[in-house]
Amino acid sequence: MQAPVDLNQPAPVIDRRSEWFVPQFGPLRFRIAIGLLFLPYTGMVLSYTVIGAMLAPTVYWDRVVAMAVIYFLGLGIAAHALDAIGANGGTKPWGTHFSQKALWILALVAIVIAYGIGGYYIVTVVPGLCVIALLEGFFLFAYNLEWFHGRFHTNGWFAFSWGVLPVWAGYVMQTNRLSLPALFFSGAMGGVSLIEIHTSRRYKEIKKSGVTDPTLYKQDELILKSVSLLTVLLAVGMILWRR
Repeated sequence: MQAPVDLNQPAPVIDRRSEWFVPQFGPLRFRIAIGLLFLPYTGMVLSYTVIGAMLAPTVYWDRVVAMAVIYFLGLGIAAHALDAIGANGGTKPWGTHFSQKALWILALVAIVIAYGIGGYYIVTVVPGLCVIALLEGFFLFAYNLEWFHGRFHTNGWFAFSWGVLPVWAGYVMQTNRLSLPALFFSGAMGGVSLIEIHTSRRYKEIKKSGVTDPTLYKQDELILKSVSLLTVLLAVGMILWRR
């Protein structure tokens, strides 16, 4: 049985370069830049958009790619850059390695490009995507910068904004509407996101407690690795099935 971890002890500074999703090779700037993207979790969200798209009666592959690019820019780059800026001008979790000016520029450039791509499809073929774009834009700032006293920085809103909405976005991008199967799949992927964020928060709290025994957090690390990998494999499997 694992020994209890006192999470009320002062949290030491954690060097996140040791995280499992950060490469242990290459220049420091490269390693931190890859870490900033949180690639396994970003890959999960991109997979949700693909899963949503694969549910459509007809699949337009250019739109599948476009939506994946939009979410890579909006989440993988912009949201994580804003998260590094932190609420009220704080620095988390990579803020000591990037200036706030650089992070803001990175976030805003990624947002402009993402909304430029999305805007093109909204104007030309899928006006229904506009609602999702507005919702995701709101959560992009409200969640990562903890607006409204952190009211939207919760596990539930995380699951909705980065689990449910990406499935909707992928499906609406193909059909300009929602369907019952898309709603059920989005609920399932929202549940997967809830598992991921709950486990991730517990994992971070344990590591922040300064424990030296890796067995205390290895189980959570295995869950995070498994959930992210299985989600990507599901998306790839659905692509192969549709092709």
